[in-house]
Amino acid sequence: MTLQMRVYVPPHPLIQHWLGVARDASTPPSLFRSAMTELGRWLTYEACRDWLPTLETTVETPLAPCRAQLVDPQKPLVVVPILRAGLALLDGAQGVLPLASIYHFGMVRDEETLEASCYLNKFPPQFDPETRVLICEPMLATGGTITATLEALGDRGIDPGKIRIVAVVAAPPALQKLSANYPSLNIYTACIDEGLDDRGFIVPGLGDAGDRTFGT
Repeated sequence: MTLQMRVYVPPHPLIQHWLGVARDASTPPSLFRSAMTELGRWLTYEACRDWLPTLETTVETPLAPCRAQLVDPQKPLVVVPILRAGLALLDGAQGVLPLASIYHFGMVRDEETLEASCYLNKFPPQFDPETRVLICEPMLATGGTITATLEALGDRGIDPGKIRIVAVVAAPPALQKLSANYPSLNIYTACIDEGLDDRGFIVPGLGDAGDRTFGT
C-alpha cells in the first residue's frame, strides 16, 4: 500500500479564534503568547486522536468497580519544541501531555540563503523505537528546519509514522517537500496559507513567531 502524508486542518472555532488573534499585527506579545499557548493546546488535543497508546484497567469509583481506559504511562512519549518559536506552543502541548518528556532542538535560519543550521540538539543517542514524538513548530515555510529535525530523529531510531507535527500555519513548499520525503507523516495545522514571500516568510502568515512571542 502506498503511503500518503496527511495534513489535518481541524475545524474547531477556538483554533480559528486564536489563529485570528495571533495573525493580528496589533496583538501585543503577552496576548500573542496566550494565543500560541492555546493553539498549542487545541492542536495537540486534535493530534492525539487515535495516536496515544492506551490500556484497559479497572478503577474503584466511590460506589463500585468500573472498567476504564487510560493512557499507558509505560509507553514513551516525547514532545520536541523546535527553538525558539516552538517554545510558544510547548505550554499548551504539555498541558495535554503532562507525562511526556521534553527534548529541545534548536535551529536558526540564514535569512539570505534560507538554509537552516542546528545550534542545539538535546536528543539522546538513541530513542526507544516505540517512542511517539510530537513536534511543535509554529511555521512550516520552506521545510528546511522541519526536515533537519526529522533527519535527526530518524538517525536516533524514530519511525516517521510515529511522529505528529503541530504547526500554526503551513505553506505549500514545506508540505510538498515533506510529502515527498516523509509520506507516513501526520501534520496538524490551523491553516494552510497561500505561499512565501521573497524572504521565505509565509504569507499572510504570522510574521516572525519567535520575535512576536518574546517581544524582540
